[in-house]
Amino acid sequence: MAKIGRPKKDSPKLKSVTIRLSDDEYEKFIKYAASHNMTMTQALLKGIELLYQNS
Repeated sequence: MAKIGRPKKDSPKLKSVTIRLSDDEYEKFIKYAASHNMTMTQALLKGIELLYQNS
């Protein structure tokens, strides 16, 4: 019988990071992600990549 489910990724994302935001920061972040058709995770990962590029 064949396995059912999603195939395994080559590099699964097993680590998580938590941040605290003020109400204003959170609203600003949500609006940015929505206006750029991104999820919150996509927006954060893009920001992290920009930090790496600028260092």
